[in-house]
Amino acid sequence: MDAQVANNKTSARFEVREIGVVQSVRKFVVLAKGLPSCMNGQIVEFSDGTLGLVMGFNEEKVQILVLGDASNIRAGEEVYNKGKSLNLPVSEAFLGRIVNALCQPQDNLGPIESKETFPVFRVAPGVMERVPVKETLETGTMILDAVIPIAKGQRQLLIGDRLTGKTSVAIDAIISQKGKDVICIYCCIGKPYSALLKILDIFIEKDALDYSIVVSGVASVSTGEQYLAPYTACMLGEYFMYKGKDVLVVFDDLTKHAWVYRQISLLLERAPGREAYPGDIFYIHSQLMERAGFLKPERGNGSMTFFPIVDILQGDVTGYISTNLISMTDGQLYFSTTLFNKGVKPAIDFGLSVSRIGNKAQWPVMKELSKSLRLDYLQYKELLQMTQLRTTGLSKEAEAKLRRGEAINQLIVQDKNKPVSMEVEILYLYALNRGLLDNLSIGQMKHFKQDILAYVSKVYPQFAADIRKFKEFSEDIKQKMEEGLKEYFQEVIR
Repeated sequence: MDAQVANNKTSARFEVREIGVVQSVRKFVVLAKGLPSCMNGQIVEFSDGTLGLVMGFNEEKVQILVLGDASNIRAGEEVYNKGKSLNLPVSEAFLGRIVNALCQPQDNLGPIESKETFPVFRVAPGVMERVPVKETLETGTMILDAVIPIAKGQRQLLIGDRLTGKTSVAIDAIISQKGKDVICIYCCIGKPYSALLKILDIFIEKDALDYSIVVSGVASVSTGEQYLAPYTACMLGEYFMYKGKDVLVVFDDLTKHAWVYRQISLLLERAPGREAYPGDIFYIHSQLMERAGFLKPERGNGSMTFFPIVDILQGDVTGYISTNLISMTDGQLYFSTTLFNKGVKPAIDFGLSVSRIGNKAQWPVMKELSKSLRLDYLQYKELLQMTQLRTTGLSKEAEAKLRRGEAINQLIVQDKNKPVSMEVEILYLYALNRGLLDNLSIGQMKHFKQDILAYVSKVYPQFAADIRKFKEFSEDIKQKMEEGLKEYFQEVIR
C-alpha cells in the first residue's frame, strides 16, 4: 500500500518535456539544437529558469528570444520545451498595478492574484463578431471631442515630432475616463524609467491609477520584454473587453517597438528591407492593431480603443513605420512643431488630422455645434497669414472672421493634465456660435472658461445631467442655457 502511494506521488510530479542544447548566444537571441516539436510563439525554459520565446526555426536550429537576462545563459546548457504557448495571468486584481511584459508586479505591492490565463498572441475578432462603432470616447481635449471625435473601438494614431505633446493628449484621455467605467492601460515601450515615473505621478495625483494598468517595457529592461510589452497590454485589454467592459490602450510608442524588432531581426539574420526594417514589421503591427474593435452583444458587447503613438523626424510622415501605421488605423492626430512653438497646445494640426469613423458616434448636440468649426478655424489661419502685414483697410466681414477665429483659438488652447468635460465643451461651443465670445479679451476668455459652468448650473442645476442623458438640445435646455449665459455676461462681462 505504501509503495502504491509513493508511486502515485511520483506520477503526480511526472512531466513531459523536450530537451535541447544551446549552441550559441547572440546578445538576447539564442540558437539551440534539438526541440524537434517546437512551434513559433511557444515558450521554452533555460536551465537557470529564464524564459524564451521561439521566433523561428529550420531543420537544424531553433531561434529563441530571451525574455529576461541572457547573461547567465551559456553554450552547451540545456533548454526545455513543454509544448506550451505564451499564456499570461489575467484578473481584475491587475487594476491599479504596474507590471512588466510577463505580468509580474513591478510596484512592490506583492503578488497579483489570478486564476485565469489568456494567450498573448491571438487572432483578432472576425468581422461577424463585431458591430459598427456607436459610442463616443470622451477624451477631455476639446479639439478632439468637437472636430476630430473618437469612437470606442477605434484605432487613432498620434503622430508628430518628439516633444510636441502626443503623450500629454493620451494621458489626458486616460484622466478623462474617471467615473465613466472605462478601463485604461498605459503601455510604456523603450522610454526612460524617469519618463514613466513622471506619468505615474500624474496618475496618482489625478486618481487615475484606480481604473488603470501600467505595463512597463522601459529602456532598461531586456529587449525581449520591450518587444512583448504591447502584446501583453493588448491581452490584458482583451480580458476586460470580453467581459463587456470598455477599454482604452495607449502604446507609447510604437516607433521604439519597431526599433526593438529591427534589432531582434538583425540577430535572427532576417533580410533587411526599407530603412533596414524586416518585411514583416507591417504584419507584427497590423496583427496588433486589428485586435481593437467593438464586440457584438453575443460576444460581450465590450470595446477596445487604441491610441498608438509614433515619433517622426522634422514633420516627415513618409517614413516606413509612420506610413504603415497610418494605413492600418482609423485616423491620425498630427502634432505640429510649428504650432507647439507658437504656444498652441495641444499642437494638433486641423488640416492634417482626421478621424474616419468617429463622426458616426459623436453626440448629436456636439455634431450640431461643431459642424462649421474646422472650416472657420482654417479660414481664420489663412486670413491671418494674408493680413499679417496689413493693419488697415480690412472689410467688416474679414474683421469678424478674425475675431471669431481668435475666439476659437483661445477655446481650443488647454493646459495639459486638465481635461474638460463634454458638458463644458458644449457650453463653450454654444456661446461661440451665438457670437458671445467674439469680443472678449484674453483675460475675459480665461475667466469665462473657468466660471461659465458654475453660472449655468446655478440657474439650471440639471444642465450637466440632462445633456449627458439626452445628448441633444431641446427648447427647454436652450432656454435655460440662455438664462445662465445672460446672467454671466451681465454680472461678469460688462
